[in-house]
Amino acid sequence: MRHTMAETTITTDAYKLFPSPRNVHREVFLHEVFVPHPYALIDLPGFRLQGRYSLFAAYRLADRKMGQLATFELAADAAKFQADFVPD
Repeated sequence: MRHTMAETTITTDAYKLFPSPRNVHREVFLHEVFVPHPYALIDLPGFRLQGRYSLFAAYRLADRKMGQLATFELAADAAKFQADFVPD
């Protein structure tokens, strides 16, 4: 069966999201961090987070900016990622 891009796209009020094929959890969690670097390598497992998380290529609808959206089950994980992430 062939999948089209539309089948793998998630649209929220703020973003059009394209899930990473490496996501273990395929859901958008409550705590979000937008990274305005669409080609940065983001290794979420390397952050040793406590809760579940997912990563998406993202198109921010408000300003039509491409980037990546990391979403986290726990607010503390979102804060840790935001504090520790440095784009390559």
